[in-house]
Amino acid sequence: MPAPTVPPLPQHPSKKSAPLVAADHIRDGKVHLLLAASGSVATIKLPSIVHALSNYPNLSIRLILTHSASNFLAGQSSEQPALHDLENVPNVDGIYHDEDEWSKPWTRGGAILHIELRRWADLLVVAPLSANSLAKIASGLCDNLLLSTIRAWDTTGDMDVDPERLAQRGGRKKIIVVAPAMNTAMWKHPITKKQVGLLEGEWNVKNGGWFEVLRPVEKALACGDTGDGAMREWREIVGVIESKLGLGESNKA
Repeated sequence: MPAPTVPPLPQHPSKKSAPLVAADHIRDGKVHLLLAASGSVATIKLPSIVHALSNYPNLSIRLILTHSASNFLAGQSSEQPALHDLENVPNVDGIYHDEDEWSKPWTRGGAILHIELRRWADLLVVAPLSANSLAKIASGLCDNLLLSTIRAWDTTGDMDVDPERLAQRGGRKKIIVVAPAMNTAMWKHPITKKQVGLLEGEWNVKNGGWFEVLRPVEKALACGDTGDGAMREWREIVGVIESKLGLGESNKA
């Protein structure tokens, strides 16, 4: 039986004229949001989040999309625009896929994208976080750009300690906020409870860790089921980002 074909990633022009080097942006006077999506229908809410944050000229946004997530933003509708439309939002400064990690043969001293993204970010928000990516995070797997960035996160607060950026984010340790989204049966599965328990327990910011979980809500899902598992309302996620990064009315254009 032949293997199923994998649809190609949507093609889009890139704003990036050179590899990302975090050190070039440390003193740019902006706060840095790394916003990511993994393979869930809730990825269609990502454009709403980006546009809501576009009123902050002191905010720089870079996006990571997994292969699966990219399939939900291929120009299907106004709610699902093509990715190059998001690149036209003024403060979106890069969109990254797995193939961008090693797009050119690496040479000693060259930038490694998942490390540079970690260094660059003041905050990482994964919205949505799929059941598959949740499982991989909890197991320490890192087989794509997003998971590599998460696996390389500075969990001790000892790595990315530029004084200016420390002052901007109000502390040494940078955090990751995740908004799970999945089918109700997947959310209620016992293994999901264990995996979320790790992020909300030992790895949780309240316990000195680096994760904060925005638990899903109950609603009618895209698959036709009704129950827990839907991603938090996108406006609420925007509010969390604004709070974490200290964005407010005085920062708006």
